[in-house]
Amino acid sequence: MDKQTRTLTRFLVEEQMKHPGATGAFTELFADITLAAKIVSREVNKAGLAEILGVTGDINIHGEEVKKLDEFANEIFKHVLLKSGIVAAIASEEEDEVVISPPGRYIVVYDPLDGSSNIDVNVSIGTIFGIYRNNSGENVSIKDFLRSGRELVAAGYLIYGSSTMLVYTTGNGVHGFTLDPSIGEFILSHYDIKIPEEGKIYSINEAYESRWGNKMKGYIRNLKENGKTLRYIGSLVADFHRNLLKGGIFLYPADKKNPHGKLRLLYEAIPLAFIVEQAGGYASDGKGNILDRIPERIHEKTPLFIGSRKEVEKLENFLRNG
Repeated sequence: MDKQTRTLTRFLVEEQMKHPGATGAFTELFADITLAAKIVSREVNKAGLAEILGVTGDINIHGEEVKKLDEFANEIFKHVLLKSGIVAAIASEEEDEVVISPPGRYIVVYDPLDGSSNIDVNVSIGTIFGIYRNNSGENVSIKDFLRSGRELVAAGYLIYGSSTMLVYTTGNGVHGFTLDPSIGEFILSHYDIKIPEEGKIYSINEAYESRWGNKMKGYIRNLKENGKTLRYIGSLVADFHRNLLKGGIFLYPADKKNPHGKLRLLYEAIPLAFIVEQAGGYASDGKGNILDRIPERIHEKTPLFIGSRKEVEKLENFLRNG
């Protein structure tokens, strides 16, 4: 019975009680994030009926078509977070610049709807977020976002699939909660997630092989020769979530078309790197730990190799030595 009633709110309050100086602001912030997630989940589940499939006709800062559901998710998260009085500023994939609304104890970075190219075909998509403390009070600026993942207070993601799940960490283990739509609550379903040190799954878009360098081609060939299994969905959150539970490595290398990589460092790579490290895994840009990178721009791109620690370390070694 305790498992069925251990809601996210109850779990957060229990964690808050371990810190006598806590004000409850962080718990309130998570309540706002889950509210936005529930609204997005509802719309994702009825997208075909709600006439929010397809594109808006706009192009975002990354040169990509904006999906209607992308825009909807961004507006929901932006509205909920900035109206809370707890968040001083946000940076989103769908916003050209940071949006500032001080005062507030935290700043939030997020990708409102990862995997949006899959929206129209009913494939799992998600939301990625990271939370930093606001160290500048009412003088918050873009500089407050250009920080390494070592400074994160928390990070998490939502996955909207056969069920809606929230997975998050505050730097003390990774926990997963599944939304029970009958009561509208996230229930603890995965306590203290640990990624296997090794895994048989590799996740990469092999259609881009002609763009890769020789070392990357050799690495993938080596994986196949050693019996690794390709599993690729094409939604970062969905591929990451599967590998977090089962073990393996997700790869999005730099290539001839995207020499600096394609995934966004601040609000995709860094939050997932924080999560995977807390679960015992590792995230790299091919040269070193993603968490040690300090973004120079809010929409900066990066290669990303993330998953089971030994698998990512083998990849780094292979790229160094061939």
